[in-house]
Amino acid sequence: MKLIWQLFSTFFKIGAFTLGGGYAMLSMVEKAVVDKKHWIPSDEFWDMIAIVQSLPGVFAVNTALYVGRRIAGKKGAAAAMLGAILPSIVIILLLATIFREYRDLPVVERIFKGIRPCVVALILAPSLRMIKSAKLNWKTAVIPVVTVALIWWLKVSPAWVILTAIAGSVVYALIINKKVKQKEAEP
Repeated sequence: MKLIWQLFSTFFKIGAFTLGGGYAMLSMVEKAVVDKKHWIPSDEFWDMIAIVQSLPGVFAVNTALYVGRRIAGKKGAAAAMLGAILPSIVIILLLATIFREYRDLPVVERIFKGIRPCVVALILAPSLRMIKSAKLNWKTAVIPVVTVALIWWLKVSPAWVILTAIAGSVVYALIINKKVKQKEAEP
């Protein structure tokens, strides 16, 4: 039961102090789950990120579910998920009741303008760590560059990019397997 509470409280703290959504919380999750609690090794953490990114649903919830399930099964998944979403629910309810009345005040507008760059930094920092952990070389670095170009400039749907990447990976794996089998068959 102690572990279930630790999962809940860890993700509650992360959910309460993260602005900008799931990617912004990556740094805090990594510090808590990998560095502090040692629940997941660093290399598995970044594999987990790749998995939860590809799943439908909210990134933060998927991350909490993965970690919770990995650490303490279904109860751990439920505890981590509740910890991750409960602060947002409470904050949204509070803001919704207060924001209508005060949203046009200059101080409120300045607060939100000040938060925006912080959110960008919170998303950028784990993105840079993810790039570093991906161990890109000159051949594989072209993939994220082309992906950004397709999505950002050419407005290609990310779904098509993901499906194309999956198809390309399958074809590549089949070609590599075929070459390996041919080499094994050679005398």
